[in-house]
Amino acid sequence: MKKDIHPESYRMVVFKDMSIDKSFITKSCVNTKDTIVWEDGNEYPLFKVEISSESHPFFTGKMKLVDTAGRVDKFRTRYAKKTDTKTAAPEAPASEE
Repeated sequence: MKKDIHPESYRMVVFKDMSIDKSFITKSCVNTKDTIVWEDGNEYPLFKVEISSESHPFFTGKMKLVDTAGRVDKFRTRYAKKTDTKTAAPEAPASEE
């Protein structure tokens, strides 16, 4: 195993799942500017995530649509445009008989 490649600045960090407003605390070396007061009364660094094991369909067994910043709507409009252009193809010229 290679030496001196792993960070040594591990500390307790609160991760907050923004889609369902749940938080958990674990050791991490992630850089963050935000802080939060945890249930034990101490202040910890806060890292905001869009999806975690609490909200991911693989872990929950439920299909839940998480729309972050309108991404699903953007996808649907893009997909709709592509299908419209395919269905609205120019007509083939009439064959001469």
